[in-house]
Amino acid sequence: MDLYRYRQGNSPLLVSMPHSGLHIPDDLKSRMTDAGRLMADTDWHVDRLYDFLDGLDATVVIATHSRYVIDLNRPPDGSSLYPGQSVTELVPTSTFDEEPIYLPGEGPDKAEVERRRTTYWQPYHDRLEQELTRLTARHGRVVQYDAHSIRSEVPRFFDGRLPDFNLGTGAGASADAGLANRLLAVCQKASGYSAILNGRFKGGHITRSHGRPAGGVHAVQMELSQATYMDEAPPFTFRDDLAAKVRPHLKAVLEEAIAWAAAAPA
Repeated sequence: MDLYRYRQGNSPLLVSMPHSGLHIPDDLKSRMTDAGRLMADTDWHVDRLYDFLDGLDATVVIATHSRYVIDLNRPPDGSSLYPGQSVTELVPTSTFDEEPIYLPGEGPDKAEVERRRTTYWQPYHDRLEQELTRLTARHGRVVQYDAHSIRSEVPRFFDGRLPDFNLGTGAGASADAGLANRLLAVCQKASGYSAILNGRFKGGHITRSHGRPAGGVHAVQMELSQATYMDEAPPFTFRDDLAAKVRPHLKAVLEEAIAWAAAAPA
C-alpha cells in the first residue's frame, strides 16, 4: 500500500492530513489489543469533510496508515511536543484513554521504532518538503495547513470540552501573526461555534518543523472538535447534517489563507 495519497495543486496552499489513515499491516495488527485494533484516536473522516480541496486547487497529502503504526506529527527523536503534559509517543503504546495498544510483551523496541520512522515517517515529511519547495518557488509565500480532529472531551489531554476550532501556529513561531489572526477571525464569525488560537493545541511537529515564515512557508494546524461533524462513539459515524454546517466555515478559512498568501508583496 502507498504510504500516502497525494494530489498536486497549484494554489499557494498545501493541506496535510497525517492522522486520518486506517491501515495497519497484518503483522502489527496481530500484536495489538482490541483497543489498538479499534483505532479510536483516528482523525476520522477528515478527508471526507474537506471534500472541497480540489476546487481550491490545493496540494493534498493524506496518510494511509494509522497513527498507531507511527505518528507522523511527532518529532523523530521522540521528544515531547508539550513538556510536562501527557502526550503520546512517536510510536504510540497507549490510546488517548490510556488503554494499552499492544498485547503484553508485543510492544515495539527501539530498533522497531527506528525502522518505522525510516519506512513511514521520513517519506511523508520528504513529500511535504518537496511540495513546499515547489510551491514557494511558484508563489513566494504559501500556507501549509495541517488538518486534524479530536474528540471534544479527552481528560488525558485537557479539562472539560474543547473549543470547536483550535488553530495553532507554534505559539506564533510557524506563521505570520496577521495570517493567524485573519483565520481566527473567520472562525470567530462562525455562528454557533467556538474558536481559539494557540490554546491547548499549538501545532504539532509538522507545523513547527515545516513552518518557516522567513522562508515563505507559514504553517497552521487546525484541531477540529469531532463533535462538529460526526458521532464520537463507535462506530464513529460521519454526520452529513453536521458536516454540512461546519464545512463552509472550514472552506472559508482556507479561502482566507489562499487570499492572504496571494497578496504577498512583490
